[in-house]
Amino acid sequence: MVKTGSYYLLHIGVASMVAYTVTGSWIQALTLSLLEPTVQMVFFYLHEKLWERRAQRPQQTVSAA
Repeated sequence: MVKTGSYYLLHIGVASMVAYTVTGSWIQALTLSLLEPTVQMVFFYLHEKLWERRAQRPQQTVSAA
């Protein structure tokens, strides 16, 4: 859990610096750098659910003619 937390902080720090370079505003930079991981988390969850559903489907076999 510590490693995950440290990576999250590193990600926020890097994203903040990049966003600040682009926007020139610390408020916008912090907003973007906190928003992006949250959106990523939601899409990662949905992505995993789709892959889980795909893995549970019966395998289709192709018959040789």
